[in-house]
Amino acid sequence: MIKRLRRRFILIAASSVMAVELLVVGLINVIYISQINKRELQLMQILCDNDGRFPEFGKHFDQKPDSRNENVSIPPPEKKYRLGDLGFKVNEETRYQTRYFYIRYDENMNPAEINTGHVAAVTSGEALGYAKEVGDSGETSGFMGDYRFSVIEKENGKLYIFLDCREDIRMKRSFMLISSAISLGGWLLVCLLIIICSRAAVKPFIENFEKQKMFITDAGHEIKTPLAIIQANAEVIEMINGTSEWTQSITNQVTRLNGLTADLLRLSRMEEDGVRQTFAEFDLSEAFADIAGPFRTLAENKGLSFDVKAQEGIRINGDSSAIRQLISILTENAVKYCDEGGCITVSLEKTSSGRHALISTENDCAEPPEHPERLFDRFYRADKSRGREEGEAASGYGIGLSVARAVVMSHKGRISCKAEDGRIVFTAKLRCL
Repeated sequence: MIKRLRRRFILIAASSVMAVELLVVGLINVIYISQINKRELQLMQILCDNDGRFPEFGKHFDQKPDSRNENVSIPPPEKKYRLGDLGFKVNEETRYQTRYFYIRYDENMNPAEINTGHVAAVTSGEALGYAKEVGDSGETSGFMGDYRFSVIEKENGKLYIFLDCREDIRMKRSFMLISSAISLGGWLLVCLLIIICSRAAVKPFIENFEKQKMFITDAGHEIKTPLAIIQANAEVIEMINGTSEWTQSITNQVTRLNGLTADLLRLSRMEEDGVRQTFAEFDLSEAFADIAGPFRTLAENKGLSFDVKAQEGIRINGDSSAIRQLISILTENAVKYCDEGGCITVSLEKTSSGRHALISTENDCAEPPEHPERLFDRFYRADKSRGREEGEAASGYGIGLSVARAVVMSHKGRISCKAEDGRIVFTAKLRCL
């Protein structure tokens, strides 16, 4: 149990850190890429507004007067462009740093001007090829390879502008790879720290669990002695005065407490990580028939219908005595809690994949519990209104299903409970050979 708790703690902590890192790194990448895209769109807008050319910086861009000479006046611009936000600002060097080319067509869609003077990677012929490909696509903006393009309708034709974005694309990819690598490295480092510190994190629980186990073990052994004395005294009274309802009640309660003590000690031992059960290959079908079959008599004596369905030849690797106890607990539970005159079905079969064996018990239950999964909790009673006089024999001590769950978990299996259509179903899933 301690190992499972520690693994669960590490898994939850690592998953939480990964979720936070994915959110932060994703947000940073989105902001960075959106700023680059915004810069490209702003440059393209400037080129589109000025027929494929950059205007003069002082006249067309917002800028503060020179602090060394506040009397310098800036000519009123024809159209001003606001210097960018958060990371991008147009300056005097922007027109020389920007790589672009454009093709102007006349009214008859004949090339009137091809300007590739601001880019070295494209010839005039290649520029015409790009323009023709864009024209055939019918799109007015978007990407063509490493170039962002825009098509502007003019009075005397069309203007195709292509902005070289290869450096921006490379920067986007590099930023994403570097940020992802740093994020992954940081996550692995945090996971290592979590693994190292996990023992200290679960230490209070380990201490409480060890104290609980010690208390159960000590109390179990201490209770055995007075129970043995009470049983012996009851037998002496019966020998002297004969059997009475009082001595019989004492004997029943002693038997019940002995069973409870034995189950508590068994459950405590099964939950200890150091305890290893004896696993060996055995015939589950044969064990199932041996344990479930004898309950038919008990069910029929209570006026219940009892049906056993067992698929033959199912073999598993496990602790035979523990699995037999599991079958006994589930079958006995179905007989105890089946409605009067109801039907019980106990079955063993393989899953469709053939990799697992399913042990199932079904019984009629007109008033199923609201939380079936809680039936596996220790001392949980689904029907709290049930009186002690009825619960003594029928309801047990609320620990049998806890033992069943411990057996299944020790075999790396799964056990579940569900209530539907007036029936309650317990299913144990074990890996088979």
